[in-house]
Amino acid sequence: WGENIHENTNEIVRGIYPEGMHTTIANALNTDPSISATTATLQEPEHGLSEARLTETDVLTWWGHKDHGAVSDVVVERVAKRVWEGMGLLVLHSGHFSKIFKRLMGTPCALKWREAGERERLWTINQRHPIAAGIGEYFELENEEMYGEQFSVPEPLETVFISWFQGGEVFRSGLTWRRGAGNIFYFRPGHETYPTYHDVNVQKVLINGVKWAYNREGSLTGITDAPNVPVEKALEPIVERGPRLHQAGEAGYR
Repeated sequence: WGENIHENTNEIVRGIYPEGMHTTIANALNTDPSISATTATLQEPEHGLSEARLTETDVLTWWGHKDHGAVSDVVVERVAKRVWEGMGLLVLHSGHFSKIFKRLMGTPCALKWREAGERERLWTINQRHPIAAGIGEYFELENEEMYGEQFSVPEPLETVFISWFQGGEVFRSGLTWRRGAGNIFYFRPGHETYPTYHDVNVQKVLINGVKWAYNREGSLTGITDAPNVPVEKALEPIVERGPRLHQAGEAGYR
């Protein structure tokens, strides 16, 4: 999924990604025969994320920056529900401020930043992690936007990469979480005025990330249900005692 605004309004970005960042990312993913990647953008009806399309989506990548607020809250809740059910989610670069990432993290997801085209050195600190497969001890991007700590996100399950920038800052650039049955991977590089998504190491991490986030157990579709269990269906015999607010079988307040 791509916001697809800068590619249409900024000549520099259009020159680097003439078909959009989302297309470059999908093309990179499709170099792996086990992945079938398609695209969706902000401008499409329902942002290209209808219930039917999300139902058949195993892993969703998300890139946004300029207009996080334009994303429909209905679609955000729809995506969150699919993550809870088991859909994987890769949040990329400035997607840290996206509605969906903040919804799933429950924190501000804020950080320091500087746009100066400085060198980024990404250190692989969890070399046995599947997301780091085929990646060396470190790799470098000659020009990138700086993100610096503190990064106000919940403590991750795992930290895969840490970045160092020429200005001296460091940043946890590859983090994982689980929300419900869904696997989430945040990967930092990807500023739109630099050719980051053309880099072979970045593309390898994206492929690895999609494979890691894929839930082989299938969807846990009842995870958001909150059934009112009748007295007569209790596992052990019980006698109802005391007053109650709800009638048998009535839905609760949500």
